[in-house]
Amino acid sequence: MGLRSRVLGSGGYLPAQIVTNDDLAQRLDTNDAWIRQRTGIRQRHIAAHDEVTSTLGLRAAQGALAYAGLSPESVDLLVCATSTPDETFPATATRIQAALGMTQGAAMDVQAVCSGFLYALSVADNALRLGQAKRALVVGAETFSRILDWEDRATCVLFGDGAGALLLEATPTNGSAAERGVLSTHLYSDGRFHDALYVDGGPGSTKTTGHLRMQGREVFKYAVIKMAEAIDIALEKNNLTPGDIDWMVPHQANLRIIEAMAKRLNLPMEQVIVTVDRHANTSAASIPLALHEGASDGRIKAGELVLLEAMGGGFTWGSALLRW
Repeated sequence: MGLRSRVLGSGGYLPAQIVTNDDLAQRLDTNDAWIRQRTGIRQRHIAAHDEVTSTLGLRAAQGALAYAGLSPESVDLLVCATSTPDETFPATATRIQAALGMTQGAAMDVQAVCSGFLYALSVADNALRLGQAKRALVVGAETFSRILDWEDRATCVLFGDGAGALLLEATPTNGSAAERGVLSTHLYSDGRFHDALYVDGGPGSTKTTGHLRMQGREVFKYAVIKMAEAIDIALEKNNLTPGDIDWMVPHQANLRIIEAMAKRLNLPMEQVIVTVDRHANTSAASIPLALHEGASDGRIKAGELVLLEAMGGGFTWGSALLRW
């Protein structure tokens, strides 16, 4: 008998301000049809001036705790995935920890851009399986609107702000893929692709104000290849086939990429959770936000097999399988 991380609850938070494609078209050389055709995005949420990444993360974490009917005192690990921290240090996770009233355990940030939630999930899952913690909050929170060049129509239309969270608990398991919980996580990176997606400065050693820069075609090409490899490995690791998957919850970057991954798995789009049209790309927040939406509206049910996959700057990429 070992331990497995079982999902107890999920939470999500989106800022109140919504910016539509038509809103952007009023100040950029773009239009709604152009953006929808290339990305599937029609709107995004933008954080208010008095909201920072920890504000969004706190709301999502509180939602996950409320979903499970548990208090912050029952959690002994908080891992926050973000590329837009409140400050260079301390970790944004510690600000969420303090705001929750969680005075025990440990809190840390993980940075892997759009793959960040999978990386944070892996960190928390490993800690729970090894007995280093009993319950863990895994948060993905971003305020990408703060690092966008709002004059660059190729990038600023793609992103939004938001936060999502999962509450996990270490539970006994005999290792069967039929049992609920995180079955496996698979993480990868290749730093040679730095120039395809990065921020040209920011807090830290560069001492400059940074904005997001991206070579869109390069990212698209490698996203499909690398995520497909990660999915194959996850299924093989657990002796499963694409036909076993009940739901795919992908990183929400581009509808074309999502459709390409579903087609490769021969998975109907009705079994894919899609939020990119309403949320845009919320980076590390996109997977937990989509998971929360699918669970809270009743689509994802207990015992169903859920595939997670993502790719982000670095390049980083990965996959995870969990039994909800």
